[in-house]
Amino acid sequence: MGNAEVQSIHVHPVKAFRGAAPREAVVEPWGLAGDRRWTLVDDGGKVVTQREQPRLALAAAEPGPGGGVRLSAPGRAPLTVPVPEPAGTVPVNVFGTKVEAVPAADAAHAWCSAYLEADVRLVHLDDPAIRRPVDPEYALPGETVSFADGYPLLVTTTASLDALNSLIAEGPYAHEGPLPMNRFRPNVVVAGTEAWAEDHWSRISVGEVLFRVAKPSGRCVVTTTDQDTTARGREPLRTLARHRNVGSRLLFGQNLVPLSRGTIRIGDPVRVLG
Repeated sequence: MGNAEVQSIHVHPVKAFRGAAPREAVVEPWGLAGDRRWTLVDDGGKVVTQREQPRLALAAAEPGPGGGVRLSAPGRAPLTVPVPEPAGTVPVNVFGTKVEAVPAADAAHAWCSAYLEADVRLVHLDDPAIRRPVDPEYALPGETVSFADGYPLLVTTTASLDALNSLIAEGPYAHEGPLPMNRFRPNVVVAGTEAWAEDHWSRISVGEVLFRVAKPSGRCVVTTTDQDTTARGREPLRTLARHRNVGSRLLFGQNLVPLSRGTIRIGDPVRVLG
């Protein structure tokens, strides 16, 4: 694979919010430390994402001490939210799966509801080791995940994005490209591979940390949302539908499950083990 290495690392403390791009991150069994441990839910307990609320692209969540978060958004004074006391959980519906989570303080609910002009609550995943198993169709026994869509980490490659943008440039919505990587909200971006090399990975190492490649990532409407303006277009889904459509899933990136713990860093070598 040549000199493949980590180009960037991305942690999203609150699902669907903007995240942080640290130089290094601790890998836990359920994902990067602090990644997607918080999420918004509606009044029925269903997870709220950019699918329903594209304005979440403009709201930012920065990691705070002890697992807390600092929220900021246009027109709102920032709010620091501590990890809630474990005084009881509420059921959360994550794409049809019931997960127990701990509600944040009322101030967080009020802040998020005012920004979205909708009744939402902020909840915290207190113990990812027990709360939510990975999809059993693609999991090994005991594998768990945070509030990520389905798997602990998502990896993408710069070469595949370049190839995708070249295909977009040849299509009817060429004016929408080239697209930035933030449309795909990855955890790890790898440079130095061939385009679509990740299709053939089954096990990789990032620095000293081992990962199992669980399955390709099927993409949704969030990828069509400009993360700087919230405007929605047709790409990349139109081009993925033409060139990366496998079983009615539009593929970009790979879902990873950690096989070991450790710390990954920008510049770490990425090696294919199988």
